Amino acid sequence: MSEPERSREETVPNGGSPERTREEFELASIYVSDAQYNRNIFFDTSPQAVSLYLRYNHWLPQVLVYSFILVDLCLAIFEDPAVVPVPIWATMLVELLCLLVFTIRLVHYARVIPREKFWKDPKNLCIIVIIVLSLIDMIIYGALVASGHSAVRWSRVLRPLLLVNVTEGRQLRRAFRSIRNALPQILVVFLLFMFSLLIFSLVALKLFRKRGLKTVDGSPYFSSYLDILFDLYVLVTTANSPDVMMPAYNSSSFFAIFFILHLLVNTYIFMSVFLAVVYNNYKKYLKEEMRQLVRAKRHKMVRAFAVLQQQREGEGPVVSRADWNQLVQRVQPDFNSAHRELLWSVCDDKNQGRIGKAAFVQLADLLNIEVIALKSRPHPLLHLCPTFYLSAPSRLLCRLVQHRAFVVAYDLIILVNAIFIGLDEENPVIADSEWAFLALYLLEILLKLYVVEPRAFFSRHSFWNWFDTIIVVSALIATIINSAIKSTGGYSSRQILDIVFILRVLRLLRVVDSIKRFRTIINTLIRIGPAILTFGQLIIVVYYIFAMVGMELFKGKVTFFDRGSGDPAAFYCGNPRLNNTAFAQLNYCKNNFNDVASSFILLVELTVVNQWHVLSSGFASVTHKSARIFFVLFHIVVVIIIINIFVAFVLEAFFVEYSLEKSDLQTSLEKKIEELELGVAQEKLDDNLVSAMDSEQTADQSPDSRPALMFKIASKRYRTVDALLQRMFEADLDPEDSADPDDLEPNFSNPSFHPE
Repeated sequence: MSEPERSREETVPNGGSPERTREEFELASIYVSDAQYNRNIFFDTSPQAVSLYLRYNHWLPQVLVYSFILVDLCLAIFEDPAVVPVPIWATMLVELLCLLVFTIRLVHYARVIPREKFWKDPKNLCIIVIIVLSLIDMIIYGALVASGHSAVRWSRVLRPLLLVNVTEGRQLRRAFRSIRNALPQILVVFLLFMFSLLIFSLVALKLFRKRGLKTVDGSPYFSSYLDILFDLYVLVTTANSPDVMMPAYNSSSFFAIFFILHLLVNTYIFMSVFLAVVYNNYKKYLKEEMRQLVRAKRHKMVRAFAVLQQQREGEGPVVSRADWNQLVQRVQPDFNSAHRELLWSVCDDKNQGRIGKAAFVQLADLLNIEVIALKSRPHPLLHLCPTFYLSAPSRLLCRLVQHRAFVVAYDLIILVNAIFIGLDEENPVIADSEWAFLALYLLEILLKLYVVEPRAFFSRHSFWNWFDTIIVVSALIATIINSAIKSTGGYSSRQILDIVFILRVLRLLRVVDSIKRFRTIINTLIRIGPAILTFGQLIIVVYYIFAMVGMELFKGKVTFFDRGSGDPAAFYCGNPRLNNTAFAQLNYCKNNFNDVASSFILLVELTVVNQWHVLSSGFASVTHKSARIFFVLFHIVVVIIIINIFVAFVLEAFFVEYSLEKSDLQTSLEKKIEELELGVAQEKLDDNLVSAMDSEQTADQSPDSRPALMFKIASKRYRTVDALLQRMFEADLDPEDSADPDDLEPNFSNPSFHPE
C-alpha cells in the first residue's frame, strides 16, 4: 500500500511511539477541535490535506466567506427595484467577485476531503448549482436588458441558500432539517385544519349568501366561497375580529354562535394543536440530532486518541500527560498553564500521569465548559498607604460596601431616581436632583474601586461594572454638555437632551440584576442567545426569498407620496384600483414591494399578523385575487411553522433554566471541576447578570492567605450552541452515546447520518 493511501482517514495513524511528530499533533488537534465544535467533516489525513484543512478552519477565511455572502445578499439594495440605484455592470461585477470567492472556498474544501465524499455531499452540489444558475441568470438578464427588453432576476431567491449550505452553517442546516422532519406531522394537522375551515366556509356560504347582507363599504357580504374561505382564515389569526362578524351579528345575535364556534375550533383548538405538534416533533428530532452529534464527537475523539496513544504493559493504550498537555496547547492556545493543570486533574483523577480512552474522550466536553480564572491581586492602596488602608475605619468601610444593605440602599436610590425621571424635567427641583443622583452613582463606583482591586473590577467578565461605569460617566458628560449649552443662552440641544434621558433610563436596568427572578429570565435569554441568532438567520433566509418574489410580483403597483404632496394620486397610493379601499384609507402606501428595504418592513408587519388581511387585500386589488396565496403561504411558513418552532425552543430552554435554578443540576464534569476548585479554596461567588463576575476580595484579607489563581465555573454559559443543546437534552441522551467510549473501536466506519 502506498504512503498516501495509508494516510487516508480509514487508517488512522497509530501513535505507538512515545515521541510524537508535529504532523501527529496537528492531526490529533484537528480531531479534538472538530469534536469540540461538532464539525463533521471527513477530511483526508495526508500531511498536505491536514495543512489545507487547518487553513480551511481558520477564522479569517470563515469571516471572509460570511462577509461575501452578506455582500451578495445586500446587492438587492442596489439592483432594480433599488433603494440606491447603481449601474447594472457594477452590481454584476460585485456578484461575479462573490461567486469567485464561493468557488475558491468550495475548491479548497474539495482539496481536504476524499473526492467521493465531496460529490456525495448535498450541500456541495447545492452550492455548485447556485453558482451555475446565478451565472446563467446574469448572462440572460444582461443580454435582455442590453437589448431593451424587460427581464427578471430569478436567481436572487437562491442567494440566501448559500448561507444554509456553507460548511459553517451547521446550526442553520439543523434548523431546516428539524422543520423538514417535522413537516409530515404538521401537514396532517394542517390538512385537518383546512378541512375544518372548508366546512365552516361552506356553512357560512349557505347561511349568509342569500340574506342580502352588506359590509360597511356596501359590498355583498359572504357571497363568494373563496372570499369566505379567506375571511375565515384571517379570523383564525384574529386580525379581522370583530369586523368580519358585525354584518351578521347586526342582522341577528344568534349568528354570533357560528363565529364563536369557528374561533373555538380553529383558533383555540387547532392553533394550540399546531404548537403542540411542532413542539413535540421539533424536540424529538432535535434530540435525535444531538444523539448523532454526541456519537460523531466521540468518533472524532477516538481518532485523536488513536493518534496519540501509547502501549503500556498491563494497561492497554494510554495518552501521556506531556502529549495531552501539548495537544491542549494546540487546540486552546489561550488557556494558561493553571487552566490546563485544572483540566488534567479532572481527566487524571487518580493522579497516574496518564489517561485512558474513557478519560481522553471527555476532553471535548471539558473544553466547552467555560472556566474563568480569578487572579488575586493586592489593592494598589495596600502598597501606597498600607497603614491607612488596613486601619479599622478603612476595614469598616470595606465591610459596609460589601454588605447586602449597601446593594439594597442603591436599589432604593435607583427606584427613587425612576420616579424623578418620570416627572417634569422642566421643574428646577427635578432638574437639579439629577446632579445629586449622578453624585451618588459616582460615589458608589468610587467606593467599589476602593474595596476591589481596579483590574479585577474592570476585568473582561465584569459586565455589570463596565455597564454601570459607562452609563454613569456618559450621563455625567452629556449632562455637563447640556448644561453648558443652556447656559450660553437661547438654545438647548434636543439631541443631547435625548441622550441624557436615554442614559437616565438605562440606569434603571440595574434593578434587573438585583432581583433573582428577573436574573433567571435574563440568564435564560443569555443562554439561548446563540440559538436565537440561528433562528434569526432562518428568518432572514425566508424573508429574503419572499422579498425577492414579492418585488417581482408587486413592484411599482403601490406608490408612496411624501407628506404634503398635492398629487391627487396620493389618496389612492398611485393606483386607481386602490381608491376607497381600506388599504388606501389607512394610508398604507409605504407598505410596498418597491425595494428590498420596504419589502422586509412589510414582511415584518405580516409576521406581527395584525391587519395583514388589509395588506394582502390591497395587493390583491392591484393585481389579482390569487395574490392572496402569496400572503397566506408567508403566514403558514413564518407564523405557523417557524415562529411556533422558535416558541418551542424558548419554552424548552426556559424549562432547563428553571430546573437549574431549582435543583442546581450540573453535568458530572462540572461537579468534578467544582469539587477540585473547592480543594484549592475557591470562594463561592454569587452569579450576576452574565454569571461571570470576577471575585471581589475584601480589603482586610492578607494577599498571602489566598491562592494566586483561583477558578470559577461559568456553568450557565456555553462556548457553542451545540454544548447548550447537549446540556438541554442530556437527560434524554442514550448513555451509550455519552458515557461508555470503550465500545468504539479506533477504526470504524463513518457515522451514518446527514453530512455536515
